[in-house]
Amino acid sequence: MPRQLAYTRAMRSLLAILLFASTVAADPIVIRAPRVLDGRGHLLRNAAVIVDGAKIVSIDEHPKHVDIDLHDATLMPGAIDTHVHIGWHFDALGKSAPGEADSKEPPAETALYAAENAYRTLMGGVTTVQSLGAPMDKTLRDAIARGTLPGPRILTALEPISDDKLTPDQLRAHVNKVADEGGDVIKVFASQSIRTGGGPTLSQEQLDAICSEAKKRGLRVAVHAHGPESVTRAVRAGCTSIEHGVLIGQTELDLMAGHGTYFDPNTDLIFRNYFENKPHFLGTDGYTEEGFAAMEKAVPLVLEVFRKALRTKNLKVVFGTDALAGSHGRNLQELEYRVRTGGQDPMAAITSATSLAAESLGLGDRVGSIAPNYEADLIAVAGDPLKDIGALHHVVFVMKGGKVFKR
Repeated sequence: MPRQLAYTRAMRSLLAILLFASTVAADPIVIRAPRVLDGRGHLLRNAAVIVDGAKIVSIDEHPKHVDIDLHDATLMPGAIDTHVHIGWHFDALGKSAPGEADSKEPPAETALYAAENAYRTLMGGVTTVQSLGAPMDKTLRDAIARGTLPGPRILTALEPISDDKLTPDQLRAHVNKVADEGGDVIKVFASQSIRTGGGPTLSQEQLDAICSEAKKRGLRVAVHAHGPESVTRAVRAGCTSIEHGVLIGQTELDLMAGHGTYFDPNTDLIFRNYFENKPHFLGTDGYTEEGFAAMEKAVPLVLEVFRKALRTKNLKVVFGTDALAGSHGRNLQELEYRVRTGGQDPMAAITSATSLAAESLGLGDRVGSIAPNYEADLIAVAGDPLKDIGALHHVVFVMKGGKVFKR
């Protein structure tokens, strides 16, 4: 009975989602706000953004008429989360379910949970995500791209590399398999989980094989790495981004900065969500009391790494949450923590989640900025996030590709 109820609830949610989705406006629309953040560090006052179809065509600082007046809200590009797991959910029994191919859950039920997560994420102000990843992500990505479902633009790693016994040739074959199947990025586990110590798992030779083959296929590489050894090897191999980095120091931060490697530290939401939903995770694969104790010890460590990262010259710190079951739609809470507790400048925090995040995903010429010819991915938040970053909690307007989903 619990599974049947969950399935029915998921079906109802999907129907509501489909009924809610709007169509692209036939005529250009003018959206005015007292504050417009362009995603590149600039603030415009009392300006309007003109959208035609799916694209931004111009910014008008003296609009003659207005179609959508956002009153006291702040207009900005849709946020970009560079690290999520869009299919991860709590199942009918209330337990954490990664939404992977080997799940005991019926595939249709898993797909509906993923669709719900995508909808929550979009309503929370995130219009693009990188899901790192599960094979089902591709189906959801393509459905959203067709306009079948409302949700963020999805880039997916399909099936991450986690087997440290694979030879360099086998790793190259995996990269080519992901590329052939339409993956957008390669995800690599180069270290253990922080719950089991975070030690290195892949050699320099293995990482060199992965990153060189990915480069040949035009794919980026996002590397799960917690400690100095795994981070150093990944950077030297030419990876695109380091995810987590809880145990690293200034040497590794400087190394990333020198190589142009993006850093995604996942500072708060991932841990807070685990602690808030501990009963849902405890007892599932990889989650023990000892593991939770290790995560509690990691919280101040990653905060210190983040603060050092902000002080590291030329280091590109991007916005990623590692959103999984329980945290979809809450993504922007991570930025609030980074500003209030981590000390990041509000404008820099917003830029890290817009134009810089877009750049890190190879989408810097399409999304993440309010500028002519960019996708009309726009959100508005109640109040002024430059004065109170908590305004990001209150998303009052969402447009993606010229479609209004929340107003």
